[in-house]
Amino acid sequence: MISTWMLVIVMLVGSSNGASSGNDTQPCARINTSSLVVPLGSRVTATCVIREDCPLGQDVHIEWRLVDELILSSPAANGSNRVSTIVVPSFNRTSAELTCRIKPSSQVLAGVVIQAGYPPEIPQNLSCQTNLTDSTLNCRWDPGQRVTHLPTKYTLYTEIRDLNTNNTYELPPDIHHHSIPRTDFGLFTDMTIYVKAENDLGEASSAHIVLEPVCAAKFDQPSIVQIDVDPKKLGCLKLTWTLSPHQEWLSNYPVNLEVRYKTAGSDQWSDPPIPVINVKSSKVVVKPCHLLHGTQYLAQIRVRCKQSPWSEWSGSKSGVTLETAPTGRLDSWVKVSRNHTSKKANIQLFWKPSKQFRGNGQNLTYVVSQQKLDGERGRICSTSEKCCAFQLSWRTRKVYLRAVNRAGKSPPTEIRIYKTKDYTPNMDVTAVPLDDRSFLVQWTAVVTSSLTGYVVEWKPLLKTGLCHTHFEIVNKSQSSLLITGSFEPYKPYGISVYPRFRDGIGPPQTVNAYLRQKAPSAVPKLEIKKTWGSYIEIFWDELPLEQRNGFIKGYKVFYREENGPIKVVSADAENRRVILKDLNSASLIESFMMVSTFGGSLNGSTIHFEIKPIDSVTVVILVTAGGVGLAFLIIFIVLTCLSKTTTLKRRFYPVVPDPANSSIKKWSSESTQFIHPSWDNNEPNPIYLSHLSFLDLTTKLSKEEDDIWSNSLEETSDLGDSISGSLFTPTYSGSNSEVVPYATVLCSSSSNGPTPDEHPVYLRSESTQPLLETEESFSPKCYQNVATDGMPRHDCFFGPSDDNVPGGKKVPALIWDDFPFLHALAINEMEND
Repeated sequence: MISTWMLVIVMLVGSSNGASSGNDTQPCARINTSSLVVPLGSRVTATCVIREDCPLGQDVHIEWRLVDELILSSPAANGSNRVSTIVVPSFNRTSAELTCRIKPSSQVLAGVVIQAGYPPEIPQNLSCQTNLTDSTLNCRWDPGQRVTHLPTKYTLYTEIRDLNTNNTYELPPDIHHHSIPRTDFGLFTDMTIYVKAENDLGEASSAHIVLEPVCAAKFDQPSIVQIDVDPKKLGCLKLTWTLSPHQEWLSNYPVNLEVRYKTAGSDQWSDPPIPVINVKSSKVVVKPCHLLHGTQYLAQIRVRCKQSPWSEWSGSKSGVTLETAPTGRLDSWVKVSRNHTSKKANIQLFWKPSKQFRGNGQNLTYVVSQQKLDGERGRICSTSEKCCAFQLSWRTRKVYLRAVNRAGKSPPTEIRIYKTKDYTPNMDVTAVPLDDRSFLVQWTAVVTSSLTGYVVEWKPLLKTGLCHTHFEIVNKSQSSLLITGSFEPYKPYGISVYPRFRDGIGPPQTVNAYLRQKAPSAVPKLEIKKTWGSYIEIFWDELPLEQRNGFIKGYKVFYREENGPIKVVSADAENRRVILKDLNSASLIESFMMVSTFGGSLNGSTIHFEIKPIDSVTVVILVTAGGVGLAFLIIFIVLTCLSKTTTLKRRFYPVVPDPANSSIKKWSSESTQFIHPSWDNNEPNPIYLSHLSFLDLTTKLSKEEDDIWSNSLEETSDLGDSISGSLFTPTYSGSNSEVVPYATVLCSSSSNGPTPDEHPVYLRSESTQPLLETEESFSPKCYQNVATDGMPRHDCFFGPSDDNVPGGKKVPALIWDDFPFLHALAINEMEND
């Protein structure tokens, strides 16, 4: 290539500046260089020599140019002006044209193209792979990191010693791969392969590799025929496998195998895989062991021959190991609340496998019972879920939890039932999302010596099932926890932290959290609540939880009147109402609402409404109705104040009992002091008395004692109360009660003794309550005590002496209904009898 370029340049120069000699045309000048291909950055020397017979004249001046760059020359050693030499100290161009010319016309006399580059590097990573489908051996290599800038050719050499065969494959420049046909190699015969790189600056050969073509093949994806249980070994499976149908002819050839497995429902394959060396698919059954008992596994395999590339992983096949009884304990969490209706404890029990727990079987069932020994008696619940709700006696302190499969039962896990404590610590719980699968829960530590730890509980708020609850038991020294799981974005989760104490569980601190937030899915519908004047009150319902997609940050209501500016009224998340102010009457108003979360906002539909003006007739009617109503109210109040009727008095003044007009038959067994009288009673003047006291005296009162009782009215009331209480009011509690007796009956002997000869004495109580005006006209001056001989005798204890009563007047017949206290005395005497 370089010689061709030199020939072209010399011919061009010679055609313009040549000397004729017959039919031969020779160039006037030539350039001699140290080399036309030099290492990049090396020194280059060139000499331009003009022939003597070239008709250029005697005064010739030569100049040099490298492409368009002028290069200074040095005179020749012999002093001739037809010879010029230059030196380029560092040739930094990969390819450039060097010419010598005549001054001042810059006519080119001669020129050469000089190339620069690097020698080839040693080829790296030579590898050959056999394609068993088209029976070729494909080899590739890496030319190296450095670019040579020179054309480099590669030659592949193969040598088969057993067949004494050598092959050479010359490749076009810069080609780094080649396919050897099936006729040039044997599948089961070792061969040596290497590659050589060459350019104008040198050559380099790769390392030799020795391979067996069949073991240089990448096998097709194998397949697992079936997986069986190994009946002789627990925790082992038997895998029967085969090569692909196109490669079954290699079934007797030993290959290497790798097996990986995972439990059903898991995303993680075993790492590293289990290696199996030099096996034949026609004879060997692979037995992976040390697996969990009674567990379903998915298995995959891949194959290769010696150091060949691994095949792709086969499809998955499942199998179940032999079952054994479950082992280990279960982590549990109990929530207790009191059932006030049945006086039992409502219990919610949650559990999950601990790190030591092994189910050792499928179709696990969990049994909760009150007895440690296994049996049907005392069984509370049996479920395949990991939660259970039930009721127990409030005195129950523990229950037992077992895992059961077809092979047996686990040892019982004792679960203590702790009651809820009233102690409410301030833990200040926060929950922050970290990524798409986790929350960081933090809380303020509780400072108390009885603290034993915490329980962190979380559940999706849009799912109502009890078993959607998850929990984690945390040491008391922790104040944060990273919880992970299948959390969904835009869905709310409730996260609670419970403090655990030696004697109970404290109430939780709960926060709601979203993994990610976005704009709500809907906007509440605006509704007009009321309109008055130039104001309109608008309200809306709370957005359902499933449509929020985040925490509601606030609401904005946009509105404008016809051809007017847009106005905005804001409302927080809790206050779902706004008032639109300063609106013009009879104008059309359009409005819409925007609801926002911390992840976005959504606008609702636009509604239209208008304010209708109030006409003059309506105003007159409203003012007239208001005036008439106010006038009626004033008249009613005046009549009420001036009226003296008994009915109004009973309505607006306190009712004071009148002993003379009371009916003892209608006395209640309870205090009637605070019971409003029935206005529908047919009795002309119904009165409710407080109570009547009876006092039995063992001896007859002397004159002095008579004076004491009659002159000390204040002491009378206290004496009667403190001694006997009320015969008709069992709840009476003595003289300190607010109930004031109106009379005390004194009997001369014990109630259990013989009938006394003396008549009872009535003592009037000094009541501090004012009586009604009507009492004086209806109360008799004196009560009459009737003797056994039928002759009346007056005992005046209730008022002034009855001296002004005419002595000759006949005493009327005794009517008990007119004298209730005498009637009560008669009842007391009958009971004494």
